Amino acid sequence: MTAFPAATITGYYPRIGPHRELKRALESLWASRIDAEEFSRSVRSLRLDTYHRLRELGLTEDWAIPASYSHYDHVLDTALTVGLIASTTSGTDFDLGEYFALARGTTHRPPLEMTKWFDTNYHYLVPEIEDSTRFRARPQHLLSIVAEAKAAGHLVRPVLVGPVTLLALAKSAPGTATSPLARLDELTTVYVDVLAALAAAGVEWVQLDEPALVADSADLSDEQLAEAAAVAYASLTAARTRPQIVVTAPYGTLRAGLPALAGSGVEALSVDLSAATRAFDPEYVQRLRDQVPASVHLVAGVVDGRGIWVDDLDASLTVLTELGRESLSVSTSTTLLHVPHTVAGETKLPVDVASWLSFAEEKVVEVEALAAARAHGRDVRPAVFARAKRAKRTRAESSRVHNPEVTARTAALGGRDGRRCDAEVRRQAQLALDIPRLPTTTIGSFPQTAEVRRARADHRAGRIDAAAYEQAMKAEIDRVVRLQEDLGFDVIVHGEPERNDMVQYFAENLDGFATTEGGWVQSYGSRCTRPPILFGDVSRPEPITVDWSTYAATRTTRSVKGMLTGPVTILAWSFTRDDVPLAESADQIALALADEVRDLEAAGIGIIQVDEPALRELLPLREAQRPAYLDWSVRAFRLVSAQAAPGTQIHTHLCYSEFGQIIDAIGALDADVTSIEAARSRMEVLSDLAEFSRGIGPGVYDIHSPRVPSVAELVELIEAALSIVPDDRLWINPDCGLKTRGYAEVTAALANLVTARDAVLAARAPALIDSLR
Repeated sequence: MTAFPAATITGYYPRIGPHRELKRALESLWASRIDAEEFSRSVRSLRLDTYHRLRELGLTEDWAIPASYSHYDHVLDTALTVGLIASTTSGTDFDLGEYFALARGTTHRPPLEMTKWFDTNYHYLVPEIEDSTRFRARPQHLLSIVAEAKAAGHLVRPVLVGPVTLLALAKSAPGTATSPLARLDELTTVYVDVLAALAAAGVEWVQLDEPALVADSADLSDEQLAEAAAVAYASLTAARTRPQIVVTAPYGTLRAGLPALAGSGVEALSVDLSAATRAFDPEYVQRLRDQVPASVHLVAGVVDGRGIWVDDLDASLTVLTELGRESLSVSTSTTLLHVPHTVAGETKLPVDVASWLSFAEEKVVEVEALAAARAHGRDVRPAVFARAKRAKRTRAESSRVHNPEVTARTAALGGRDGRRCDAEVRRQAQLALDIPRLPTTTIGSFPQTAEVRRARADHRAGRIDAAAYEQAMKAEIDRVVRLQEDLGFDVIVHGEPERNDMVQYFAENLDGFATTEGGWVQSYGSRCTRPPILFGDVSRPEPITVDWSTYAATRTTRSVKGMLTGPVTILAWSFTRDDVPLAESADQIALALADEVRDLEAAGIGIIQVDEPALRELLPLREAQRPAYLDWSVRAFRLVSAQAAPGTQIHTHLCYSEFGQIIDAIGALDADVTSIEAARSRMEVLSDLAEFSRGIGPGVYDIHSPRVPSVAELVELIEAALSIVPDDRLWINPDCGLKTRGYAEVTAALANLVTARDAVLAARAPALIDSLR
């Protein structure tokens, strides 16, 4: 059998494509502009181009390249491959209609629930298991990708989510008697069948990802997960016919799982040894030396797969030496899904900032250089090592990075916790806002039409001047305000037409950030973001949102809500600094946003939403580190509104996470109103909100699906919410912003939302309808 390659990457490469080819193919298919056959040709070309490019970058050994592709989500792919989700697939690919129905829903069925992939901004689809679910191997899709690559001259390494992680991420369907992990033996048998099919196809290495083993779970102890892994992999490695197995443990460090995997009989173990992980657990290298036997090939993920700074190659080479192993390969710490394709196409980044960056292509070059240096000495790749040294030196010396005024202002905070006056004092002061029972609002953004996007692009390119751009944006605000008034919404938003992205927009208007032209990263499906690059101290040179919110206020007599993105979300959805603590950057951003709150108040905006959808996202995977994170993240949020008047109503919004773990922190944010994702999970979050004492808006319209919920469905969700939340604290709103949807579906859904709210009010107390008029 072939030895494991000396240089590789951990899991999936950025599958969206260097120019978002997958996004365009998906959206063309969904819009019926192309058929399934043309879609298949497009994605086949993208896959093969990716393999070819990775080989050019240095991954030339057999099995060094992972089969880096998914139509939508790799968790969904694995769940279908092993029958965790029932499928009718019988050919060489997934049935696309069935596949996208699971991902996006249809008129008659909701999609699978979606949530965050560990502590990243990638979203995965949550498999739901019933007692009647019968697992069955369906490897046809995986086999077709392997055969396609082989025909093009590439021996690629198939990648699956491992059985323990797959069940740990799954959920039990309502009424199910057993937990997902209780069915591990049954699922492992199916993995044996999939591995046998791969071996019969000539595959010599397969990758199974087990990130659940580096995270503390609310339901399963570290020891329980480790025991499950030991049992599962003992069965897999005992299989008569199988490829060699490399198990990956990205996003953190193995504890009880390390001896469990190292002693399970797997041929290779891939671990996260990025600088951030080593700082988090400085004993990890020694434990790897002590607990991984020489018979297990170690794959050292020293190049950070999630960050974008040039690797300190000398430090990484030292770590590789300290591991003291002959049987060793070099890799990225995680999949490269979390970074853009390449810095090479970025022409507008400041030259010095660009020289400090490594995206996916540059990281592959770094991995190969480390492998070559380990084999032949560092002089074998002098240009790569020289770039790393230069980046480290010039970042440390740059006046662009450090602003003494900002650091002084942050230091002056001392021990302030950012708390406002008592919530009851605020509630009484906010009665002047005249908000009715069961008020309706949206989360902020409205659909971004082609005309809006074109106006922004034309303004950036200089094809229209500032006056024409402002006129176009105001015309869209007029449209959005009229629509909300016509539908009967109580609290109006301006729709955010001027914002390309809720984080990038603020980054473009704050000092200390840089933004990219083509630095796209997949969030889920065809949804992509361009995370800004936080490279220095943060300040606000001038007001950012005030003019747009105040213009909207002149177009309506109803309350208008100002819209800000919170400090934690700006951090979570940016590429952050590695030279200062996140808490310091959070305070800097919070103080810049506090200046914006002050100016909005002065302009007469009495309701201000500070979105923190990523609060749960940055929660450390290990329990011991969570209190410190929650302390600084909650404090940063409160600093934004610390000086707001009692009569100013502060809202926040959170979405797509397991909120039970942080419900106390959500309460500690001390927002007057909190809107939260709830529709796709059918209000499961409500049990965590029973003691919540302020306004709450559990979303009733799942905007991540194109389906329009019926009035009856919305009434059911509102009534479910009212069984937990009193009607004087419940708000009625969608799950999230509406930017990615179209106006036709949004208008229909929002009309149904208001109709459902009115129906609930009428059924409970007809006289309350008068309070809406």
